[in-house]
Amino acid sequence: MHILPMKIDFIEELTWRGMIHDMTPGTREQLLKEMTTGYIGFDPTADSLHIGNLVPVMLLVHLQRSGHKPIVLVGGATGRVGDPSGKTEERKLLPAESINHNLECQKKQLMKFLDFEGVENNAEVVNNYDWFKDFKFLDFIRDVGKHITVNYMLAKDSVKKRLDTGMSFTEFSYQLVQGYDFYWLYKNKDCKLQLGGSDQWGNIVTGTELIRRKYFDDGMGEAEAFALTCPLITKADGSKFGKSEGGNVWLDPDKTSPYKFYQYWLNVSDEDAGKLIRFFTLLSKDEIESMENEHQEAPHQRILQKALAKEITIRVHSEEDYNGAIEASSILFGKGTTESLKKLPEKIFLSVFEGVPQSEVSRSNIESGIDIVELLADKTGIFGSKGEARRMLKDNGVSVNKNKVKEDYKCTVKDLINDKYILIQKGKKNYYLVNFA
Repeated sequence: MHILPMKIDFIEELTWRGMIHDMTPGTREQLLKEMTTGYIGFDPTADSLHIGNLVPVMLLVHLQRSGHKPIVLVGGATGRVGDPSGKTEERKLLPAESINHNLECQKKQLMKFLDFEGVENNAEVVNNYDWFKDFKFLDFIRDVGKHITVNYMLAKDSVKKRLDTGMSFTEFSYQLVQGYDFYWLYKNKDCKLQLGGSDQWGNIVTGTELIRRKYFDDGMGEAEAFALTCPLITKADGSKFGKSEGGNVWLDPDKTSPYKFYQYWLNVSDEDAGKLIRFFTLLSKDEIESMENEHQEAPHQRILQKALAKEITIRVHSEEDYNGAIEASSILFGKGTTESLKKLPEKIFLSVFEGVPQSEVSRSNIESGIDIVELLADKTGIFGSKGEARRMLKDNGVSVNKNKVKEDYKCTVKDLINDKYILIQKGKKNYYLVNFA
């Protein structure tokens, strides 16, 4: 057996990271024998990937780092149908233009993880619409459907769970369609491995079975394909990974700002941090175990969370965005200054203070200068009365843009952040944003 001259053993790497749920016999032997092409399918129903998609993405990253070739299959055809796995109802179908737009957006994000050119085992994107668009229904049920029995399809968990509530023929046929993807890639791209989440096991092994049966039944000889799945991540408290109070945590900075993205990872629990840093970073086993030891000595320093947040924020966004998120965090939770506030781009500034009470005050007020007491009481209602505002000012309890101010302070255009905002702080934790529109 020829052993690939690769830096890491794919199965060994995934094993210590806790990223293997199940795999077919012979998978490791195949990967050690030769450069192997493997693929994962992605759902094109949104114009951005979210962090729930990062598990399959990282599987492909490790596959490529191990010297194998990753294929990203985007479901231009299957996205029009919808996978029933884990679903309780059928999805709404998207028009072709929306799907194509989503595919382009997702590919740009995947380019931050995978090498699409310049290496022997470059990643490749394929769209299953290309081989399904001219596939006639009668041809499909004759050439594909005859190889897999209804009994076999009914035995799948994704089907069994829906039999009581009902499942359309469209959804029932999904595993055949996905199975044909694997067959097409096996035949045309020499793709011998399909990877995915553990909820995809039924669909994936339908593909391996279709390849085996179709090759045998059609007189093409023996064919063997392989499957590997990764466990689905759940958080220690039982809630769904990848969700925040505002919904999905997206990779698109316009949907989830780099600051909020960074904060999501920074705030994961100690119970989850060890698992997530193995899944979502390329840090070595020794590095992670060393950090875990440090973390146990001083949990309050959140060593694991900081390392995780840094690695994944730089990868998805940029080092500049990561530094901006650090700066923003220090402003909100540390000792930020007026200068650091004024350096923040407006998008980051607003994402940091999202949810903070806001008041709009006419710009003419600040152009001529406005007394701080009048601003705090009459113009914004931050304080119920001028007397209350004066007492707090006297006790050093009010800051304008992180600077403590007194009763005689006058706000002018020089105080404006992004030529528009002033940040008022009442006590230690109460922030208010004044927008001089």
